[in-house]
Amino acid sequence: MPNALQLVGEYNRAGGADHMNAEERRNFVTSHRTAIFGYNRKNDGPSMSVVYYLMDGGDILISTMLERSKAKAVLRNPKVSLCVLDEKWPLTYMQVYCTASVEPDIEAASELLMRVAGLMAGQAMPDSVRANIKQMAVAEKRVVLRLKPYQTFETPPRHVYKPEDTRDLTHSLGSALPWK
Repeated sequence: MPNALQLVGEYNRAGGADHMNAEERRNFVTSHRTAIFGYNRKNDGPSMSVVYYLMDGGDILISTMLERSKAKAVLRNPKVSLCVLDEKWPLTYMQVYCTASVEPDIEAASELLMRVAGLMAGQAMPDSVRANIKQMAVAEKRVVLRLKPYQTFETPPRHVYKPEDTRDLTHSLGSALPWK
């Protein structure tokens, strides 16, 4: 599957749409693994934290501790944002706005940690580590943050690879688009 940069680049070169359609936006989010999680702090300005995430159908799942600021913020105000990162240079990203909830089920938190550990390691975790993961989840009071996307914001990338690319270089204001 082409990455978002390739998709948008093809649209721009072809003179077509200057944003991905809903399916392509969902594919971009589904095919990546890291994001910057943004939320409003109780005092002061917004906070951001780098997270691994996984998909559960159309929902985005993030593992955190109940005592961490992310969970506390969601309990105060469920409106959060994710800046999903392409992880390749030059950087491409997509902003996803979500309504979040905190799920305290320890079995679900343990299962998500198993999946996140596999994502980090690049291979599924064997069942032999499940007890270790659950012990950590219990000790850390792990919860699942379930994010339900409702809108995306994208700015089609305009990258410079060689001097000639600056000739007709322009930028757009970006687009707020519904998730579905």
